[in-house]
Amino acid sequence: MSDVLDEFDDEAEESGRSALFYLKILSLVALVVGFGLYIGDVLFGKSSLDVLLNLQADKDTLTAKIKSLKDENAVLQKEYFELRQLDPDR
Repeated sequence: MSDVLDEFDDEAEESGRSALFYLKILSLVALVVGFGLYIGDVLFGKSSLDVLLNLQADKDTLTAKIKSLKDENAVLQKEYFELRQLDPDR
């Protein structure tokens, strides 16, 4: 009878170690997956998308403003050179 109890104790001890091992592995996997999700959210999350879209909108606005300022500059340069031609002190 004591052989049966010893064998049962050995199996219980092994299964305890085995359960602890699997618990550690499961915890490690959960930690890695959680960290990966966090990094993914930081890099590709909603706030990053909002910033990207705002920057693209700002770029479009600034590009349009640059074009209008270049056109205005061309008109003013033309006017300046026309007035320069009429200047009698030249």
